[in-house]
Formats: sequence, structure tokens, C-alpha cells
Amino acid sequence: MKGLAPLFLGIFGTFAFSWVGLTVIPNWQIGHLNPQSDEEGTDIYPMPQSGMVTRGARVYAANGCIYCHSQQVRAAYSADDIERKWGDRRSAPRDYIFDRPVFLGKARMGQDIANIGARAPVEQESPAPTTSPAPQGAAVSSPPPSVGGSPSPASSPAAAPAASPGSTAPKVPTSPAPAAPPVSPSPAKAAVAGASPPASPPPAGPPWPEQTAGLPPMYSAAWHHVHLYSPRSINIDSNMPSYRFLYQTRRISDARSSDALQLTGSDAPAEGWEIIPTYDAKCLVAYMMSLNQSHPLKDVRSAGAAAAASPAASPSAAPGGQPPPK
Repeated sequence: MKGLAPLFLGIFGTFAFSWVGLTVIPNWQIGHLNPQSDEEGTDIYPMPQSGMVTRGARVYAANGCIYCHSQQVRAAYSADDIERKWGDRRSAPRDYIFDRPVFLGKARMGQDIANIGARAPVEQESPAPTTSPAPQGAAVSSPPPSVGGSPSPASSPAAAPAASPGSTAPKVPTSPAPAAPPVSPSPAKAAVAGASPPASPPPAGPPWPEQTAGLPPMYSAAWHHVHLYSPRSINIDSNMPSYRFLYQTRRISDARSSDALQLTGSDAPAEGWEIIPTYDAKCLVAYMMSLNQSHPLKDVRSAGAAAAASPAASPSAAPGGQPPPK
């Protein structure tokens, strides 16, 4: 009987110590975080979501999406999430201050979607550039959007000799025919004129899935609807279930709806019919399009800033190491 009191105090102390360490101290440290803002108070991050995004979060939870997708980009020292281009920085507690509940996740049968909204293509940049020579390869590759400053590291080895052929005549031949090295004088002239060299191979970017012909631009809202309706039409090896119950098939009355899914092959509806998303499907896509942790935080170091600090470390990876349009 004399040992019951110490045993009880030991058990109580163990639970009390665990409760203080796992609940009280973290809540004291990060439980009262406020959104980050600049000095003018205009650039505020994060902002509270409402409406369709809030309902989409409930649809996301009701369909068990959290069991296969996480929403936390881990630091570079603990995982390869940043190397996989799932984010430019690790996730921080401030990213989730308005999330109720927080869908961190603990398993990944699919990719992390903490920044899937940042991968959406910009509608204005989706068509070909404004240059007239019709460079089809340049409309998809990453260098054209940053023609103002970023191509200089990649083209400077050839641009400098081409800019002054008279002063360095012994180094650079005047005839463009024997230019067999990786970058010839003609691409330098084309870079000045604003057109990309036709003979250059496409850059080898990160391991994103290829854009399937006949489908909407990758990671756009229309693309998400097709992916939810028929995942195997985008990735034949996908084990993601189909959420066709979130869509309805109806007969076309006057004209085809602007929300109708762009389906191909066996997934396409019969002649005179169309497949449109329900309100829950639109809310779910709106929620996924809102997931964006790319905003820089003052207390978290960004991988993009570290890469900009040492651009000469990997000059060859500059053209091909860019993430897809965000």
C-alpha cells in the first residue's frame, strides 16, 4: 500500500510532462501567430479563405484525399521535397494559421500538393510569345518568359564573342557553318533578335508528367476536373480513384457549356451529350487551386534565394532546372 502513492504520482507526472511538452509549449510558441505583412501593410500572407474554398476543403476531407496526399514541404536536410520542386521553401506554422483543420498528412501515395495552386499556368503566357518567327519550342520551354535577364548566364559564353567579332577575330570564326560547339554564333544573334535557336534541344526540366495531347493546360482548373474524372487519361499508371460521382452527364440543349470537360477517347461522352462538374467538384478544384505556400516568409529561408546567391555553381542547369509555369 505504501507504493501506490509514488506509483500514482509517477504516472500522473509522466502524463503531465507529456501534455506540457506536446500541447502547452507548442501552443505558447506558435499558437498566436499573425499573418505576415510588409511595412505598408499591403502584402499580407496568409489571407483567410471563404466561400467555395472552405466548402472545397470539406469535400477534400470527405473523400479521403488526405490519405494519399500531404500538404507539408519538408526541409532540404530531412527530405527531397524541394529538390522535387514541390516548393521553394519548407512549410512553416504560419502557412496554416487559417486552416481548420490542417491537412498535413502523413503518407504520400501521390505528390505533395501544398503548392499545387502555384503550378497553375498563367493564361496570358499559355499561347505562343509575341515574336513572329513562330518558335513552337519556345512557347513551352522556360527561358522565353525570363528573356529580360535570366538567359544571360546561359548565353553569355557565346554572346560575348559574337558581340565583338572584330576585336576577338582569332577566337571566333566568321563563318557560321563550322559552328559545331553546343552554342553557335547564330543562336547568339537569335537571342538578341528575341527568337530561340531552332537547333537547340528542349531543356530537360524537373520530372513533371508530360502534357497529354488534347487535354487542357497542366494544373489549370480544367485540367484538375479531367484528372478527377479520369486519372488514367492523364497518367496511365495512376492509382488514384475516379471521382465521377462529382460530375453529371446531361444532354446539350443549345450550345456546349463552358464548364464541360475536355475528354478524349473512351471517356468522351456520346454525341449530343456533355459532362459538367457539380458544385462540389468546382469547390474542390477551387480549394486545390488556392493551395499556395510560395509566398516568402521572413523566418524561413527560400531555396530560390540560395540558388540566386550562387548562379555560377551550376550554369548548365539554369535553362533546364526551372519549375513548370507557376
